Amino acid sequence: MNNNTFAVVDLETTGHSPVKGDRIIQIAIVFINDGIVGEKYVRFVNPGQKIPEFIKQLTSISDEDVSTAPYFEEIADEVSNLLQGSVFVAHNTDFDLSFLQNEFIRCGVPKWSGKKIDTVEFSKILFPTAHSYRLQEITEQLGIPLATAHRADEDAEATAHLFLTCVNKLYTLPEETLKLLHKRSFRLKTDLSLILYDALKIARTSQKKEDFHHFRGIPYHQEPIVETAYSDLNTYPFDEKEKEKLLKLAFPKFEARKSQFQFMDEVWASLTNSKEIIVEVPTGVGKTMAYLLPAVLFSMTTEKPIIISTYTNHLVDKIMQEELIKITKMLGTNISTTVLKGRDRYISLNKFEELLHMYDETYDEAFTIMQILVWLTTTNTGDLDELNVSGGGQLFIDRVRKRTNRLTSDEEGVDFHSRLIESSIHSNLIVTNHSMLLSDLNRDQKLFENFAGVIIDEAHQFLQTATRTNEIVFSYTNWKYVMGQIISDNPSQLLQKVNDLKERLGVPTFTELKRLEHSYAAFLQSFDRVIEQLASFMPITTPTIKGNRVRFSLEEIAINREELLFVVEKMTNYIEVASNFIKDVNIHAENLTRTDEVLLSEWVYWVRELKIKAGEWVKLFTSNNNEENVVWLERDNRSIPGSIVINKQSFDAVSVIEKLRDSIQMECAGIIWTSATLSIKGHERFIPTQLGIKESIPLIKYDAPGDFYKGAELFIVNDMPDIQQVTQSDYIEAVAHAVIQSVMATGGRLFVLFTSMDMLRKTYELIIESQQLEDYTLFAQGISSGSRMKLLKSFRQFDNSVLFGTNSFWEGVDVPGKALTAIIIVRLPFSAPSEPIYKARAAKLAASGLNPFTEYALPEAVMRLRQGFGRLIRTSDDKGFFIILDRRIETKSYGEIFLESLPSVRRKNVSLEQLVNELENCYTK
Repeated sequence: MNNNTFAVVDLETTGHSPVKGDRIIQIAIVFINDGIVGEKYVRFVNPGQKIPEFIKQLTSISDEDVSTAPYFEEIADEVSNLLQGSVFVAHNTDFDLSFLQNEFIRCGVPKWSGKKIDTVEFSKILFPTAHSYRLQEITEQLGIPLATAHRADEDAEATAHLFLTCVNKLYTLPEETLKLLHKRSFRLKTDLSLILYDALKIARTSQKKEDFHHFRGIPYHQEPIVETAYSDLNTYPFDEKEKEKLLKLAFPKFEARKSQFQFMDEVWASLTNSKEIIVEVPTGVGKTMAYLLPAVLFSMTTEKPIIISTYTNHLVDKIMQEELIKITKMLGTNISTTVLKGRDRYISLNKFEELLHMYDETYDEAFTIMQILVWLTTTNTGDLDELNVSGGGQLFIDRVRKRTNRLTSDEEGVDFHSRLIESSIHSNLIVTNHSMLLSDLNRDQKLFENFAGVIIDEAHQFLQTATRTNEIVFSYTNWKYVMGQIISDNPSQLLQKVNDLKERLGVPTFTELKRLEHSYAAFLQSFDRVIEQLASFMPITTPTIKGNRVRFSLEEIAINREELLFVVEKMTNYIEVASNFIKDVNIHAENLTRTDEVLLSEWVYWVRELKIKAGEWVKLFTSNNNEENVVWLERDNRSIPGSIVINKQSFDAVSVIEKLRDSIQMECAGIIWTSATLSIKGHERFIPTQLGIKESIPLIKYDAPGDFYKGAELFIVNDMPDIQQVTQSDYIEAVAHAVIQSVMATGGRLFVLFTSMDMLRKTYELIIESQQLEDYTLFAQGISSGSRMKLLKSFRQFDNSVLFGTNSFWEGVDVPGKALTAIIIVRLPFSAPSEPIYKARAAKLAASGLNPFTEYALPEAVMRLRQGFGRLIRTSDDKGFFIILDRRIETKSYGEIFLESLPSVRRKNVSLEQLVNELENCYTK
């Protein structure tokens, strides 16, 4: 590595701000020479102040550890001398180097100067699919030892090995990739160009064989399409002993469960006889394995794929990363499986290559391009969801999504999405999502044909997905972004570049330019007039209020239809003028450079995006809205017009689902609908009825193993205020107090589940303000950074963690074992009566003479509570407490319906004080 010495530095400190008096408590420097970890310098440092409790817990460094250590003033010269002439390396140089520089200044030592490398930046580029880049998590993913995180000596050594792992990965990349990386490395925040140049020199002299395909000079990875798998065991094991023998090949300690075997038989019979069934299979039965095994065997028999449709990515990951590996062990052969999503989830190599030729890449764009270049050398799917991209890079990701099925001549056989579709034809299993399955109804060229059966898991979410099949969303900020791509105030705007190109080619521009600007101004004026009405309208009826967001029906705004059509007219004219603006350039095709061609392609791309927007405007505002659609507007009065969003959804999608069922039956294929929650007492066919499935289709229900919930207890806190009798602020204050007491009694490892983001945020902020849980690690959905799965992973890594979640945490997450000790339910999960979709469905029920509360609101809430309970106990060895703070479960007549829907577990009505005592007794034994 250019004979450089790399000094890998890590600091532990009393806080984040040396300016505010925070000090170093430990410093470690690990030196790397010739690619080998060498000498180490480790010192405790006396901060001259008490170490905060949180830092003590985080680092395991006590006041006693540093009491006899030198002050930093005493070792500042020594540290400075050690760093001279070295490349400074740290995992987040913005913190470690900045803190150290401030300390040098404070101690009268000259600031360090030299080159620096940030392993956060380095690892994000070289491992772009990692779930997290926190040191503890990225090292775990890469198999780098880190026994004690947040100790400078351990962290510095782990960072050194992370640095070398990144370097070694760099050396495996093809020369063309390294060239493209090196070109952009000068835009990075640290001096990675140093390492990239060295790797490029080695690649140029290397004789290694590169196993990569190339698309217009961009290396990418491509696996051959795997044909449908067959097995000697291609008959179904009807006998229970045969099933048990087979399952023990993957589960050595397998214990037979009668309900699992019965479900397997039902799946096999449904597929064999092309019948439709609905099956409720609770946690503990082994549902996923029970349908996958007969599905795979039936595929082998028929030589046709089985479609598995899910709602959550969590289940897809479980199928691909766990269950299919076990089935492979059972059958002794690899199972050909394709995960198939909508085309816009995949990269367009054509668009990506075009954008490599654009001018003036920002830091975020250059960084994201570097991540994609590395990712292309490993990905088998081209699925952009694999990438872990920062917020700033997401705009670039959206630019390279596949938008059309049309392929250029050199994309044939290269395009990831097209290859996956081809692969699915030869697969045993096609794993997809509900949305993709439903969207196939609207495709001219069907993706799902000639299959042997369909298994719809998480079926209770199918209606929600169906209502969004033809959803239209108008976002003011998104519209303004698209509108501003051709004409804007930016001097480097696309229009200026294209106009410069026309002038260079000698194409007249003045008249066409004025026509374009005039047509845009007319369109913008008509658009702004409508937006002004949307922004200023004050509804007569009381709108739904969600925090600072106001929501009301669009029907209340009496916008003149002529004005809406006028926008369409002016926009259509602008699009036509924009399309014609580059026509004269095409006759000069032989004089265009590759960059010129890309520039024109960008123009065509944004004109096409404007056409899509025009179509959405027509469907949203000027099409006749039938009685099955509901349209509503949301805005935040603190940010108008930027916050304006309009949604149009169907609230009754039974006809769409019926059409899907008919298309499956036309294939003479069986349909299995399954979920852990399909029915409740008094509404045995609640979900099947919602899906429009007739009584003639059997609903089969299984029970969990008898002792599965033996470790669960249910507590109802009976001295909480009545949520319907107090103000929201009073109830939130009581909730915050109850959460604090419960967390302190258990030591953490709790979920706190809310039904609204507003209440979650206010409760979380009140708890933070109280400072009573400073010693605990709190994660809040929508507040803490990261996706749902990232928050969940972070939650699992701390023994004292608490996670505040809303709707998406009520289901589809697994936290087995001791990582989750309790779930607190803040309020019963009823939909707000003023929610647009609920309101429309309730009105339809009422018009039919039915009670919307008993027929819809109550069963829906009961189902959600069951799903919430399902997060607590995931294996028969799990133990935990389900704590309900909403007293309506005991004071209202419908409360018993909620309780009867839950598994039979020990139940106690307790005061908050008694609850705390119960929890303390359990966790102090």
